Amino acid sequence: MLGLLINEKEVKEIEYLIKREMDEILFDLKDDRIDHIVKRAMEERYKILFTLFKRVAPAKECLKYIRSSNQRKEKKG
Repeated sequence: MLGLLINEKEVKEIEYLIKREMDEILFDLKDDRIDHIVKRAMEERYKILFTLFKRVAPAKECLKYIRSSNQRKEKKG
């Protein structure tokens, strides 16, 4: 395990960057032209980013980015 000491301004910047990346992934997951194998990799990346996001963002913000199992099934089918 690693530790990281950052100030409030840096937390907000990290939160912003992660949100932007997750928004981009969510947008791309809706694109039917993207192969399902690539989408699976994108979903794995989203999970990692969301885990990081939960560490820096308030709970209310995290709720906006929780993907339900229905959302994941829609993308597959």
